[in-house]
Amino acid sequence: MANEEPEIKEIVVREVPLGIQRFRESNLDAWNPRTEVGRKVKNNEITNIDDILNSGQRIFETEIVDKLIPNLQIELLLIGQSKGKFGGGKRSIWRQTQKKTSEGNKPKFTTLALVGNKDGYVGIGFGKSKETMPAKEKAIRNAKLNIIKVKRGCGSWECGCGKNHSIPFKIQGKSSSVLIKLMPAPKGTGLTVEKECQKILSSAGIKDVYSKTSKSTTKMGLLKACFGALQNLSNVKVKQEHAIRLGIK
Repeated sequence: MANEEPEIKEIVVREVPLGIQRFRESNLDAWNPRTEVGRKVKNNEITNIDDILNSGQRIFETEIVDKLIPNLQIELLLIGQSKGKFGGGKRSIWRQTQKKTSEGNKPKFTTLALVGNKDGYVGIGFGKSKETMPAKEKAIRNAKLNIIKVKRGCGSWECGCGKNHSIPFKIQGKSSSVLIKLMPAPKGTGLTVEKECQKILSSAGIKDVYSKTSKSTTKMGLLKACFGALQNLSNVKVKQEHAIRLGIK
C-alpha cells in the first residue's frame, strides 16, 4: 500500500575490518588526485595531515584523509527514532521525513556519520538521500572532509597530571538555540555528557570531561554544538609555556 513505511535496517560500522582496510589501500593505488594538495599527498610530499590543517587549506578529496590517517574509525550516530510496538520508539541512525504527493509518500533519509582515530582527530558529516545507502555514503564522505584536530590536555585544577586525557580549558559551542559548555575534568571522571556526544568526544581521544547545556536541546542541535565546541577549542591560540603546563597536545 502507498501509506506503508519502508523497513529501515540498522547499519553501524564501529571498527575497520581487514577487508575494508585492503579495499581502502586498493582505492588509494587507483587514486587520481584532482587538487594540488591531493597530488602532494599522493607523491608523499605531504606526510602529515597537520601540515594541511594548520595551513588552513580545505580538504576536497577523501583519499587525502584515508592516506594520512589510515586507522580512521567510522560510526553512524543515533539521530532518529523508528516506530515500535505499543507506541514505544527505538533509537535509529536514520531520521526519516516524508513528502505526501498524489503518487503516495516519498520518504527521505538523513544520517550523521562520525569519523575519528581516538587520538586527536575527529569529524562529523550529514548525508541525505531518498535511500539509506547513498545517504550513508554522503555522510561518511562529508565527515572525512570536515575532519579537525582537537587540542587535548589536563586543565582541571583537581588533577594537574599534565596528560592529555581531558581538554585544556573550558570551551563552549552553539548551534541554533542549543548551547553546550565543556569543562576539564580530573582523571577517572569519564564523559559526563549526552550519550551521542560521548561518542564524538571519545572518537577525538577525550576521556574525562564535565558538561553543561542550556536553553532548548534538540538532538541534532546538541551534536552540532558539541562538535562546534571542539572546533572552537582548536581555534584558540595558547602560549607555549601555558601549553606545556596544561599538557596540551
